Order: sequence, then structure tokens, then C-alpha cells
Amino acid sequence: MFFDFSEEQLMIQKAAREFAQNELKSGVIERDEHQKFPKDEVKKMGELGFLGMMVDPKYGGGGMDTVSYALAMEEISKIDASCSVIMSVNNSLVCWGLEKYGTEEQKQKYLVPLAKGEIIGAFCLSEPEAGSDATSQRTTAIDKGDYYELNGTKNWITNGNSASVYLVIAQTNIEAGHRGINCLIVEKGMPGFEVGPKENKMGIRASDTHSLMFNNVKVPKSNRIGEDGFGFKFAMKVLSGGRIGIASQALGIASGAYELALQYSKERKAFGKEISKHQAIQFKLADMATRIEAARLLVLRAAWLKDQHLPFDKESAMAKVFASETAMWVSIEAVQIHGGYGYVKEYHVERLMRDAKITQIYEGTSEVQRIVISRQVLS
Repeated sequence: MFFDFSEEQLMIQKAAREFAQNELKSGVIERDEHQKFPKDEVKKMGELGFLGMMVDPKYGGGGMDTVSYALAMEEISKIDASCSVIMSVNNSLVCWGLEKYGTEEQKQKYLVPLAKGEIIGAFCLSEPEAGSDATSQRTTAIDKGDYYELNGTKNWITNGNSASVYLVIAQTNIEAGHRGINCLIVEKGMPGFEVGPKENKMGIRASDTHSLMFNNVKVPKSNRIGEDGFGFKFAMKVLSGGRIGIASQALGIASGAYELALQYSKERKAFGKEISKHQAIQFKLADMATRIEAARLLVLRAAWLKDQHLPFDKESAMAKVFASETAMWVSIEAVQIHGGYGYVKEYHVERLMRDAKITQIYEGTSEVQRIVISRQVLS
């Protein structure tokens, strides 16, 4: 399949590239080192429309397609994966789920400010004993008539402290198994809702990842998304689209590492000539470029299928697993090409290598993606 981008898509790509280069690059090392949440940068992303890209304009969004979103995610991820994961969660997991399955009241109250970037959201599925096995929810939401009483703990929540709106997956009917799970909209500040300490992470250190605790939190019935028991299906649908966002992030990390390695190879000399003229380095660059292009085509195909309202579960899983493994491999090779300089912060590639690892884990591990793919090909 050949992708000929429209003028609008190219403009969005260019805008994202310029924003990343001009607004994100100068402070990215400091934010990473000090685990500083990019508050001002996220505000600017919202003003530029990057936090509600695919949301209908009537709800404050940009009304863009998934391909445009993937292009923007790649450009921002080349420079700052912490900013891009904030962008991905808000777009793919929170805004898309609310627009697709929320009530009109929920959309007006929550989606509009989220899409405008006035606030950001978080998606709360993982628990201490329920990561890849999302059916094993221990967080409960007991029906109390006109509200649910929410109790439990969520782990590894991106935007954990910075979000204002949280989509929380909880078990409301244990006997019904995954058919007894619901998704509830929880607001920061609700009595009984506490944010735990920030995680000290290997990568994407500027994004805030926290555990969340719910102790007898009263959540109105009007804050349930979909019919009773729809929560597990909601989570799986949202995550399927979210894979495209993380695949785009992984692609951006790989592309960013490759571009830095390519530039460095043309400047660094060894044995009397630029290292790019040594076949050992040439072959590395050739393999890096090839894997990145293959990942890009997988990402764009998944995005295109979603835009055409065609099945994309298998394709998004393929894009996610391949792009994330490409990001890890390419970033390691980029460090190797830089030699000792690749091991220090100022050359950026060591951070990209650290950032790459999480793309193989969150929003569905590589192992889970292979389960999704194998079920599709064997069905």
C-alpha cells in the first residue's frame, strides 16, 4: 500500500516537527534528569490542538484522522517521549473512549475540556495483580443505588497526579467475571481518592506515573460509561486504538535515534575517515533504516484501517509489537554507533534507549500482542 499524504496531513506533521524542535528539545534532558513534568509544554500542546486531535470539533477537538495523529506522535516522540505518552493517553485512551461510548452529558462535561487541552485525563486499568491479565480486577465498585462505592488500587497510571479526569475500570459483579466489569469516570478531588508517590522510572521520566488509591469513593451512576457490564469490552476497544498511539511513539523513538546516529556517523572520524564510510557502520544504518520503514508502514496501515472503519485489532497489535521492538533495537545500535558519547546524556541517544523499553510493556506487552495476533490468524 502506498501512502500519499494529503496537504493537511503534511501540515500537521510539519507543525508537530517544528513544535518538537523549537519547544521541546531544549529542555528535554533536564526534564528527564529531574523527572520534571512538562506542564508548560503540555499546555502548549493543548493550545496547538495536539491533545484532542481526533475529537469532533463540536466537542472542542481537531476533527483529524488517525493517520495525522500517528504522524504527529512520531515527530513529537523523536524528541520527547514523555510528552508524547501524555499526548497518547489523552487522545487514544481517554478522549476516544469518551467520544465513542460516552453519553452526551459526559461528553459536554468531560470531553470538551479534555479535547481543548484545558485538562488532561488518565486511563486506570492496571493493578498490583492485574496487568496483562486485565480480567483479574480487584478494584470494586459496589452498587449503592444512585452511586457506586469504589475501593481498590491502580498501578502504573500515566498522568497519575496531573490528570483531572480518570477512567477507572472496576469489578461491580464478581460472579459475572469480565462481564461484571464497568468503567467509571472519577474526578480528582472526590473524597476518598488519593494519589500515591511518583514512580522512579528508567525512561519517560518526565511523565508522572503513580499508583492511585480509592477508599469508599462515591461515584455517581451517571459517571458509568456504557451499559452495566460494558467495562471490560470498553477497555479492550480503547486499548486496541491505543496501540496505534504507542506504535507511533515507538516509531518516533526509533526514527529519532536513527537520525542522530546517521548525523553523528557523518561527523565522527576513525582510522582517517568518517565512520559512515566504514562498512560495519553502513550495514548498521541500512538495517536501522529498513526496520524503521517496515514499522512505519505497519503503523500507517493500522491507522488507515481505523480511519476506514475497518477491523484493525490484528494490524494495530502487529504495528505495536514490531515498532516497539524496532525502537529498542535501533536505539541500542544508535548508542553503539556513538560509542562512548552514546553513553552520556548530552547526545540524547541514551535517553531514547531508556525510553524505548517501556513501549514493549505498556498498553499491552509484546507477549500480549502476540496473543492477539495469533488468535486472529488462527481464527
